Amino acid sequence: MTGRWEATAPRAEDTRAVGRSLAALVRPGDVIVLQGPLGAGKTVFAAGLAEGLGVEEQVLSPSFVLVKTYRDGFMPVVHADVYRLGSSAEIEDLDLPGEAGDGLLMIEWGDVLGSRLAGDRLEAELSGSGAEPRTIRLVPYGDWRGRDLGLARC
Repeated sequence: MTGRWEATAPRAEDTRAVGRSLAALVRPGDVIVLQGPLGAGKTVFAAGLAEGLGVEEQVLSPSFVLVKTYRDGFMPVVHADVYRLGSSAEIEDLDLPGEAGDGLLMIEWGDVLGSRLAGDRLEAELSGSGAEPRTIRLVPYGDWRGRDLGLARC
């Protein structure tokens, strides 16, 4: 199945498992944009994805440091949180694609970047909060459209 993919994740561990499964599809240079309200599970999803790529370090939200790089997995993983950025200049100063290089770039709140994002990207839209189940939608753009998002192993 190519195109959009959607699932319900009743528990945080289910959200993490979807991220872990997605790791099998990741290629060096990929961009994954994590979207959703506060508490929707963006960081839990990112942690599962990093875990699936062999990252052993605990993945936390980089809200205050803006960008955190993990190098102990199969490829570098750059995890950014652009929620607190206030201008285009601040975003450009980060040079996120350059930071990621031949690794994976995950951007929380990446929807605020709009047209500045690469055409080849996967958007992970998470909804729900508190004790509610999460809905996870994966929306591919560019070369992500040709990848099988069935994620049968979730």
